[in-house]
Amino acid sequence: MSVFERYLSVWVLLCIVAGIVLGQFAPGVFQAIGHMEVARVNLPVGVLIWVMIVPMLLKVDFGALGQVRQHWRGISVTLFVNWAVKPFSMALLAWLFIQRLFADWLPADQLDSYVAGLILLAAAPCTAMVFVWSRLTGGDPVFTLSQVALNDVIMIFAFAPIVGLLLGLSAVTVPWDTLLISVMLYIVIPVILAQLWRRALLRRGQAAFDQALERIGPLSIAALLLTLVLLFAFQGEAILHQPLVIAMLAAPILIQVFFNAGLAYWLNRKAGEQHSVACPSALIGASNFFELAVAAAISLFGLHSGAALATVVGVLIEVPVMLLVVHVVNRSRGWYERGAQPAHR
Repeated sequence: MSVFERYLSVWVLLCIVAGIVLGQFAPGVFQAIGHMEVARVNLPVGVLIWVMIVPMLLKVDFGALGQVRQHWRGISVTLFVNWAVKPFSMALLAWLFIQRLFADWLPADQLDSYVAGLILLAAAPCTAMVFVWSRLTGGDPVFTLSQVALNDVIMIFAFAPIVGLLLGLSAVTVPWDTLLISVMLYIVIPVILAQLWRRALLRRGQAAFDQALERIGPLSIAALLLTLVLLFAFQGEAILHQPLVIAMLAAPILIQVFFNAGLAYWLNRKAGEQHSVACPSALIGASNFFELAVAAAISLFGLHSGAALATVVGVLIEVPVMLLVVHVVNRSRGWYERGAQPAHR
């Protein structure tokens, strides 16, 4: 992991402090930024999010889709957890914690927005960081690449319907036009641009491609951090008045991470998949494409919304929690291999 990736939670904490301080001392500047909108899309944030997302999508090779059948059991587990379990379990946890257990300690006018942010966070599987987690567990690189590519294809078509369904069930008004614009702006167009850029770079050779990824990687993280500064500048008042809101939003996210990772890991063991397949399958089920979640939350509900804050909490806890999951799957390899029966392929 790069220094930026390893200490992402530290940078996020610094951004929280910087954003809150700047928001208190220069509110006019951030109000002006907040009004730079076209069709409910904040232009400065939109540019920053593109700088975040496009370099990460460069790593996705859709040619790997041809390898899906090689580990169809592991792929089946990944798809089941990511699309049939993860968004729905998060909606249930969000309802339980935000609208029931913690409702008396949270601002009443933001409860639905917090739930919406948590749903957005769970509705998009991890795209970039899962490569890091897979490498730390000795995951099969071909399987990791193929599951990411397949999830990204599904995400293009499934993200909006699943989000719309779950927000509707949660009694949150769904601005369908804005949701579809978000899908086009932050999924479809970035995927197309990233793939065109990827092909152009690969024509120069693998070494040139790797060097380009190394150069632009810090730009992606820097754009994420600048976006967080903006978000916390707008969220400063709410956090100062409700300092425990971050911990309360983190509770359902933490439970969801461990539940989905454990479920995918156990299902792969039952299916007889190799440990090198079970690890990335469990890790993609636990982590989120938080850049997309942040972008969609801002577009749908605004920079001041509880939804935007909820997605940012996902960014805050991503690295330490996922490193803990990595540690667990690495330490449990002996247990896994004693119980996994080799499957006939």
